[in-house]
Amino acid sequence: MSIDKIRELLGDQADALLNHTSTAITKDSLAILPSGNFVTESFTESNRSIQVMNSLQRLYGTGRLADTGYLSILPIDQGIEHSAGASFAPNPMFFDPENIVKMAIDAGCNAVASTYGVLATVARKYAHKIPFVVKINHNEYLSYPNTFLQSPYGSVDEAWNMGACAVGATIYFGHEQSREMIEQVAAAFERAHELGMATILWCYTRNDAFKVDGV
Repeated sequence: MSIDKIRELLGDQADALLNHTSTAITKDSLAILPSGNFVTESFTESNRSIQVMNSLQRLYGTGRLADTGYLSILPIDQGIEHSAGASFAPNPMFFDPENIVKMAIDAGCNAVASTYGVLATVARKYAHKIPFVVKINHNEYLSYPNTFLQSPYGSVDEAWNMGACAVGATIYFGHEQSREMIEQVAAAFERAHELGMATILWCYTRNDAFKVDGV
């Protein structure tokens, strides 16, 4: 896609988005910049095993952004959290897990991240075509009162058996049960690394004490 087409799609926001320069974190303050050698430069001196390095390289080496040091992952896991009806009713075709994976492939994403059930349903057909990132914990907002405790859902070994390249998990920091989530996720990620998978952590703050004037 040409830069002119991108500008056309972005419309009035094109200049702000394409010409933005960060003043909070400057380019020269970053130890490692995205590049085609990003995995080697970032992880060679870490304790990541060769198998984990292979998984990381597969993530960074797939899709339109392959070998640029950037990642574009399609995450669709909200069916459990908000119910499938709330998530997919406007676009019923996505009740079919295959269409979620197809969209990630057609969009040229580096990977697709979703629930164990979604990815397991189509694993034999697609796990070798695009990296799978299995979300191994979930919240749900159908219970009342709501809680921010993420519950384990599926196992790391099950994700590995379906051919997943990585597993991902969410932690809500600041919540009264955040330490429990940290312990659960730490143990799960240790097992994932033993099996040679990459790991992705999604982090959010959940504590009213963090708010100032209600924001």
